[in-house]
Amino acid sequence: MNRLSVFIATLILNLTFSKGWAEDFHIYVSPVGNDTCQGTALSPVASYQQALRLAREKRRAGWKEGALIIDYPDTPERFLLTEPIRIRPEDSGTPEAPLIITGNSSIEGSELCGGMPITRWKRQGKLLVADVPEWNGYPIDFRQFYTPIKAVRAQDVPIGVDSEQDEYEQMSRILSLDKTRRILYVPATPAIRKIARQGVGHTEMVLHTMWCTNNLRIKSISIEGDSAAILFHEPEADVFWEHPWPLPFTGQHASPFYLTNHFAFLDEPGEWFHDIGSHKLYYYPRNAEEADWMLHPNSNRELIPYVPALENILIIEGTPERPVHDVVIRQLAFSGTTWTRPSTHGHVPLQAGMYLIEGYKLRPSIVRPDRNHKLDNQAFCGRPAAAVRVHHAKRITFDQCSFSQTASTSIDFEEGTQDCIVADCTFYNIGGAAIVAGSFSPEPFEGHLPYSPQDPRQLCRGLIVANNWIENTGLEDWGTPAISAGWVTDALIAYNSIRNVPYTGISLGWGWTQSVNCMSGNEVYRNRITRYARHMYDVAGIYTLSAQPKTYITENVIDSICHPSYVHDPNHWFYLYTDEGSSFITVQDNWCPTEKFLQNANGPGNTWQNNGPTVPDSILHHAGSKHWLWEGTDPIPSMPLDDIKRIRPLLQTRKPRQ
Repeated sequence: MNRLSVFIATLILNLTFSKGWAEDFHIYVSPVGNDTCQGTALSPVASYQQALRLAREKRRAGWKEGALIIDYPDTPERFLLTEPIRIRPEDSGTPEAPLIITGNSSIEGSELCGGMPITRWKRQGKLLVADVPEWNGYPIDFRQFYTPIKAVRAQDVPIGVDSEQDEYEQMSRILSLDKTRRILYVPATPAIRKIARQGVGHTEMVLHTMWCTNNLRIKSISIEGDSAAILFHEPEADVFWEHPWPLPFTGQHASPFYLTNHFAFLDEPGEWFHDIGSHKLYYYPRNAEEADWMLHPNSNRELIPYVPALENILIIEGTPERPVHDVVIRQLAFSGTTWTRPSTHGHVPLQAGMYLIEGYKLRPSIVRPDRNHKLDNQAFCGRPAAAVRVHHAKRITFDQCSFSQTASTSIDFEEGTQDCIVADCTFYNIGGAAIVAGSFSPEPFEGHLPYSPQDPRQLCRGLIVANNWIENTGLEDWGTPAISAGWVTDALIAYNSIRNVPYTGISLGWGWTQSVNCMSGNEVYRNRITRYARHMYDVAGIYTLSAQPKTYITENVIDSICHPSYVHDPNHWFYLYTDEGSSFITVQDNWCPTEKFLQNANGPGNTWQNNGPTVPDSILHHAGSKHWLWEGTDPIPSMPLDDIKRIRPLLQTRKPRQ
């Protein structure tokens, strides 16, 4: 069965349970259940961990049919987790009888939340204050707070009230750099003078550097007349001052920045500050009504303020020899994850949110083979945490799930994931990328080397990302694409709607190389991307890197670029952008209002044809998911099977370009 047939069959399977499923082993789970129960409709268990254990033991006893883990009762519930749910090879199903974990039959399934409630608020002048309890017996730190909507970590720029308005237009800009002494000079604004007098505490600088933002923990501030000299903590100081790309700019279009995480900045409704020393959380309520219900909460668990505590909610992990396989996750909500590495190590990314562990210039540059230009730097990267991690797994499907309020990535298909599907899902208010897939070079592997693992089981192959609605991503890291695929093979990204993102909509590829690598046969088809580049430039609706034979970017709709005033080069934005080493890629029949494209240091074999405003109007009406009503158009219909079949021709039947 080819991967398109798998996709169609899985969608049909998930829409309804056929007659055969009545024979399956059903396990019911509810937060008001008990893990000593048997998991029946009248006696549900309390945790997904216990439900998985019951299914596992049932198979060990000889059960050959499928297993269905389902919420009970028939109303949405919030599960506040204290540890990640883990699905292991022993939990695998079969293609004919997969393990299915599903929400109940209501419109929205239950919510799996990695957060910790914050209660017992008291007034302190205009502020509310609460003690932060320990998490699993240990003090907790966090970088987000939800009331339940996202509050703003106290900062020195006004937070604004309109989500369509860029409040960061008021950021200050750096003055100069002293690389020898590793000093960054900035204007001595009232905010900087204030924290210099009071003590910097755990203040961070968020520094904009064209296609990345850096979280730099301030070590000291020295006022020198109208300027201030700033030193940063290690290890990010080493990486920041040694890595060559992307560089901070000075001069007329100097890099902007803002400061955050100091009590002195807590001066506007909607802001919060966590005093990690005293374990107290301070919040400036948005209005009297919000303050009243926080002081006198009702019994609705979904409205109680919380802070994220778990990095991962769900981990699906096998090994190359024993991958997890044949699991369907349906109609569940994932929310409330944390990622605190920037608080302990800073955050200096190379690109797409992948943080540098080490990066430095090469003198002289290295001559590379295969027509690649000289290499002037070295980069070793790590990847951010994800609410859902999938590692060494086959035929894992996420259908009609929702993801929100995640500190970084929502779902990450790492190495060794094959024939997995994300379909009909929604992603909203995401700290980093909605979906990350493939390798971005293992940590010991230099990022510019072509990645072709000898063991094909390490590849991310056959991933399908289709018919998803993605909005408001990159809230914590502006340099993260909505969908970010690195070293992937035979990936299909189709019929997704992407809106209100700070950087690129879809990024495909890694490595900056024309050399032969593992990437081939990828397709980006009929996606709709609008209101992108809200904060960053050197950007595109769809962006590619490196050689990718038999890769097609066709019939996408890209519109409504944002124009923040603080970017270094206001003209360096594009609808379509094939970057360093991009080779053997067909870019055809994509609609955008003007022909603003970039082909930078490309390799051979690329085909560009019929892109721009002359593309037929029919493409405008067929791109995107069924989830979103786009301005000025009729509602987008559900993705029809006829259109799926017309993803022409199937990747495996295409002839490689010469």
